[in-house]
Amino acid sequence: MGVAAFRIEGGQRGGEPGLRVEKASPVDLVHLARQTMGDRALEKELLALFERQAAQIAERLRQAEAGPEAADLAHKLKGSARAVGAAAVAAAAEHYEHGARAGVLGQTEAERLGAAVAEARDFISALMA
Repeated sequence: MGVAAFRIEGGQRGGEPGLRVEKASPVDLVHLARQTMGDRALEKELLALFERQAAQIAERLRQAEAGPEAADLAHKLKGSARAVGAAAVAAAAEHYEHGARAGVLGQTEAERLGAAVAEARDFISALMA
């Protein structure tokens, strides 16, 4: 499971040397391995827990209105995401949290969070298969 979040490869562009930077993985498995001290069983357990929790919180947030309850849910998701290395989920949850606390939660924050959660869950599901 020790896959880096970013992979940089040498490449050719029009005959000239270049770099191709691939998109970051939805879960930084190197970070996760550090958090679990390389315990693969614990990594799988944490990813499964995160996947379930993220799905539950994302569903509740889809129906939530701006306010303290929505902000608290987003805060919880942000912490879980940071723990497993799901940086995009953590960033989207943080934006959602700030919007909810300010009472100005927009559709963009909800969509961004939903997309980040879906991408992380798809990645975890594929990893566990």
